[in-house]
Amino acid sequence: MPVDKVTSTDVAKRAGVSQSAVSRVFTPGGSASKKTIEKVKKAAEELGYRPNVLARAMVSGKSRVIGLVVAYLNNQFYPQALEKLSNQLQEQGYHVLIFMANNTDSVIEEVIEEILDYQVDGIIAASVDLSSELAARCRSVGVPIVLFNRSQQSDDLSSVTSDNFSGGFTAAEFLIAGEHKKISYIAGLASTSTQRDREIGFRAGLQQAGMELHSRGEGLFDMEKAREATREMFKTDPPDALFVANDHMALAVMDTLRFELGLRVPEDVSVVSYDDVPASSWPSYNLTTLAQRADIMVSETVRILLQQISHENDGAQKVAIGSPLVIRGSARIPKGWKS
Repeated sequence: MPVDKVTSTDVAKRAGVSQSAVSRVFTPGGSASKKTIEKVKKAAEELGYRPNVLARAMVSGKSRVIGLVVAYLNNQFYPQALEKLSNQLQEQGYHVLIFMANNTDSVIEEVIEEILDYQVDGIIAASVDLSSELAARCRSVGVPIVLFNRSQQSDDLSSVTSDNFSGGFTAAEFLIAGEHKKISYIAGLASTSTQRDREIGFRAGLQQAGMELHSRGEGLFDMEKAREATREMFKTDPPDALFVANDHMALAVMDTLRFELGLRVPEDVSVVSYDDVPASSWPSYNLTTLAQRADIMVSETVRILLQQISHENDGAQKVAIGSPLVIRGSARIPKGWKS
């Protein structure tokens, strides 16, 4: 036999209080005496009552739900970062809905529209790019957006990233200090700000030393594409050092160098990368890399989003976190640089 759903009115009757008192008890920040709270929660437990979060959102205008959009999870950086984002938001009393979207305008627009249907209080877009029209659509309905690990030229869109230009510049300085003469680069996805800024910074570091990029391959942030780029790059006039746009590709690059091409890392070729994902510290890779400081990036993202939700600070904020070089064993260590 079907069981009738328990309502707040049933709880109010059992507890001997008003229905509005029940609502206040189950509303974050609601005002109720200790005695009322105890009576209501006792009655709710006896009846098996669960507050209707969606109904409360319709009344209050606040769902306590954050939409989190991500393009891919195969890069180890993102599952870690999403877990940290989810945990921090939950600590602030928010629930998280995760939506997957590839990096095409039509799909992202469709996903954002779907998120808005859930009456979310805010959106975090991780590894996806938004059109200015889509960002304006969200602002028009009062839903703030913060970009995580992506930045855009728009002055009215908040973002939190690593300082990718400085990280790329440091990679160049490190490889030059190691007396490498043929320094090459394996790029990520051209449309992304992380790829663009890392390469611009890397080239700037080379140019400051009077050097040019020896060769360039495109890995598109994909392991198999990175393998293909490596094979092609080492057919003729191979480099003696590589900067790879992220660790996800660098792991595949190192495997290709060692197990397909028979090269030694770092004796024959040095490899430096970006992100510092867990696998980079495994003894089998021991990868020298620039660390994305996920804890700080997540804290800043949550801070900005909650400030915009509460209207404490509605202005766009652009934060770039420095990326320290983590020196391990995949690249020649220059004199004066400590591991």
